[in-house]
Amino acid sequence: MHTAIFLWGFTGLLGKLIQLNEGVLVWYRMLISAVAVALILLYRKKIPKLSFRELAHISGIGLLVMFHWVAFYASIKLASISIAMVCLSSIALFVSFIEPILYKEKFDYMEIFFSGLAVIGISTIYKSDPSASAGIIVGILSALFSAIFSSLNKGIALKHEPLTISLVELTSGFIFLTLLFPLYMKIQPTDKLLPDTSDWVYLMILSLVCTVLTWVLSLEALQKVSAYTVALALNLEPVYGIILAVVFAGEGKILNAGFYYGAGIILLTIVLHTVYKFRKKIRSRILS
Repeated sequence: MHTAIFLWGFTGLLGKLIQLNEGVLVWYRMLISAVAVALILLYRKKIPKLSFRELAHISGIGLLVMFHWVAFYASIKLASISIAMVCLSSIALFVSFIEPILYKEKFDYMEIFFSGLAVIGISTIYKSDPSASAGIIVGILSALFSAIFSSLNKGIALKHEPLTISLVELTSGFIFLTLLFPLYMKIQPTDKLLPDTSDWVYLMILSLVCTVLTWVLSLEALQKVSAYTVALALNLEPVYGIILAVVFAGEGKILNAGFYYGAGIILLTIVLHTVYKFRKKIRSRILS
């Protein structure tokens, strides 16, 4: 699990290194990843068989995946890897609001309290660097899209094989982004549509190693470790991403004290939230 999370930490750095705008970058990532997953399913002779309703449902979630990736890389281009990673760490807190709505559960006021602390952390970063405000707003949108599709995936994860879900979501996201390109190019025009040699290398690493391989690793890990271990480990993704950004992208020179204070509040909140969720689950088991 930690191997997968560490590799996910590279997605921000690779997004910075790839000299394509966020829309073109995601278009190539979804194309390469979808082809790779399709080849794996063909090799395993597990061609997905879905009804039209199931296909439409999963495809809709794929659109959210696409919007999440576009917003995430836009946040990196507008601000920095570290800003995007910190915003991404608020996913769990968005989920604490979204899941009760989707699955008609009661709201937990402690989780609302944790969400308030996360808002304080993000506000601290926002105020410390006005030039990063656009990147922070887009980064929060990225986290929101991720929280929505993660919550929706929870409802279909037990019904279909994960690689089948991945293939449909990647393919639908790729197709929809392709259809959006004429409008997207008017909003975000770019002269560079074809990756150069270094871009291709980074795209292949991003798609095959940081997307497909990490998906397989995480699925294998879920069979051997507890859900609490996975949830706690996932909190390390923004930590790994920020460390990599400081070491390899020189972002330590551009991050100020306000960023570190805000990031510290957010990361502490996420860890406390995870511990709270685990203890709540244990208590519910004892009472039942």
